[in-house]
Amino acid sequence: MLRGPFLDRSWIGQNPDYNKSDIIMLGLPFDGTVSYRSGSRFAPEQIRIASWGLEDYSPRFNKFLQDVNFHDAGDLEFPLGNTYKTLEVIEKNVEDIYRDGKKVFGIGGEHLVTLPEIKAVSKFYDNLAIIHFDAHTDLREEYLGEEMSHSAVIRHASKIIGPENIKQIGIRSGMKEEFEFMEKYNTLAHKYSDLDALKNKKVFVTVDLDVLDTSIMPGTGTPEPGGLEFNELMGWFEYLKNFEIIGADVVELAPDYDTSGASTAVATKVIRELLMVM
Repeated sequence: MLRGPFLDRSWIGQNPDYNKSDIIMLGLPFDGTVSYRSGSRFAPEQIRIASWGLEDYSPRFNKFLQDVNFHDAGDLEFPLGNTYKTLEVIEKNVEDIYRDGKKVFGIGGEHLVTLPEIKAVSKFYDNLAIIHFDAHTDLREEYLGEEMSHSAVIRHASKIIGPENIKQIGIRSGMKEEFEFMEKYNTLAHKYSDLDALKNKKVFVTVDLDVLDTSIMPGTGTPEPGGLEFNELMGWFEYLKNFEIIGADVVELAPDYDTSGASTAVATKVIRELLMVM
């Protein structure tokens, strides 16, 4: 009989009991609509391994991961080449999480995985809002004739919750029409207080890691220079402590484009710190 001990490939600090957890971490290894560099489907697995290089204590938030009470459910399995079936699998599983009275924390994968999460969560909350960290607007109606695209995810989400319930941070790339959409609905946040309009909402936070500058996050599918520094992003997270966050995800790490492993380490710490404010 084997005696072990054996290595744990779940996230550090997780509660192994689903039923007794408040937040469910869900791996979403899908990158079927990526328009530039694919590979984000490998991120959830690599992030789990990298989490063991973290401390379970956050000095910024003075909390332990164990205080968050989250369960790592592992990665969903998707049918290769079938985007719509993949989105359906995500939506049904996230629905189950909220039906059980819990919150989701998704780990992508590409940004389109956020759409079925929002569809599912919107069935449980009427006053849902999105706080969106990204380099890109993601407000296209379609990309190269395909409606379901990571470059259209926030536009489609706006049809579910209303564009007036979206705030976007770090945006620096997109089509002219998308910037006109942001101006029309005042979605772009420049300072912390711009988020205050969502104070009485149930907030879903979605973080595309390319919101960070390429010097910090080269390992992503669509790197965009001129982004946030890590501590700038953490400043926004600290402000989010004052909001009712009912779900979150962190997406678009493509680990194989940064063979140093630094991008994966950064992504892992982003996830740890965002968990602390939920």
